[in-house]
Amino acid sequence: MQKAIGRTRVWFSGRVQGVGFRYKARQIAQGYDVSGTVENLDDGRVLLCVQGEKPQREAFIKELKLVMADFIRKCDETEDEVSFRYSGFEIIA
Repeated sequence: MQKAIGRTRVWFSGRVQGVGFRYKARQIAQGYDVSGTVENLDDGRVLLCVQGEKPQREAFIKELKLVMADFIRKCDETEDEVSFRYSGFEIIA
């Protein structure tokens, strides 16, 4: 059985689509030991799913929030564990 992996999901609201949010998330992720996905949702939000050790996830999310603060109005976060591993960090169209 594969070991459970920590995951944080963050739903970003505000003016987060059409401002390079997903590309900035992928760029920032390269500086951390994390993997995951980021995608635009039909309701105008952006969903970030990130895996890795908790300190790495938290630091990555903190930097993303800081860099994109002008566009973010609200963030909803959940943490859980999953048995699958993302490969790299991908933008989902």
